[in-house]
Amino acid sequence: MTPLRLGYLYGFGAYLIWGFFPIYLKLLRPAGPVEILAHRIIWSVLFVALLLAALRNVGFLRSLARRPRTLAGIAVAAALIAVNWGSYIFGVNSDRVVETALGYFINPLVSVLLGVFVLRERLRPAQWTALGVGAAAVAVLTVDYGRPPYLALVLAVSFAGYGLAKKRLGLPAAEGLFVESAVLALPALAYLGWLAARGGLAFGHVSVGHTALLVAAGAATAVPLLLFAGAANRLPLTALGMLQYVAPILQLGCGVLIFHEPMPPARLAGFALVWAALLIFTLDALRHGRRTRAVARATPPPTAGRGHRRVPAVSGRRS
Repeated sequence: MTPLRLGYLYGFGAYLIWGFFPIYLKLLRPAGPVEILAHRIIWSVLFVALLLAALRNVGFLRSLARRPRTLAGIAVAAALIAVNWGSYIFGVNSDRVVETALGYFINPLVSVLLGVFVLRERLRPAQWTALGVGAAAVAVLTVDYGRPPYLALVLAVSFAGYGLAKKRLGLPAAEGLFVESAVLALPALAYLGWLAARGGLAFGHVSVGHTALLVAAGAATAVPLLLFAGAANRLPLTALGMLQYVAPILQLGCGVLIFHEPMPPARLAGFALVWAALLIFTLDALRHGRRTRAVARATPPPTAGRGHRRVPAVSGRRS
């Protein structure tokens, strides 16, 4: 199998798991959102630690200990992903799967905004148009919900911020996930201990299957992230960008078709505007990518200066 096909396989695998993740989270009830988040963190640490031990790749911890700025960046990334995970779990278990899907639809637009305000990037006209259409979509959805779509916005902003932090850190997927989860592990353990002391812990008190599903949250968290890392290393950025819409499309389908959440006409109109913004954004990215590649192919490779004279090869045998 070629690296490109393997990359597509990894990418589809990651986004399929994320797309059907609401079904998995629904099975974790009656555990509350914060308890599910705590288990997700703790079992992720253990799962990735075993994976790194099997790969004999634990030496990176010593190098990280000597890089305080990197550790601070990891703490920021850990806080952002905790907010994202917790908000997503809360949204799914409060029957707001459609709104969580909206968050991941608008996430690319928020990432563009972060590029403007944080990285000082300049946008092309089509990108500004996409942002304008996206803002109109949020306005329409605000009217439909009777409030701004807070959950979707929190998910989009936290995940875009997490992506920016990860981009700056440049850590491999498994190592990065291990350290981020380890930063959150102590608060997670403290919360579970407090919950157990109050008699409110669901873990071990519902059924064997429920307990096994909570333990499996570590693998369910780590596996798609590792698949995504494998795809990112093998696919062009434009292909990866197209694949990212698979997950929210599946999540939206879960919300409407499986969990029967309402989709009134005004809400559908808001989603249609979001899809229009993403279409503009994606077509512009594809066109810009083709133009960049064409310019690169048309540019002649650098040659030696005119002042350089070719030196003939000298035989190793002396006359």
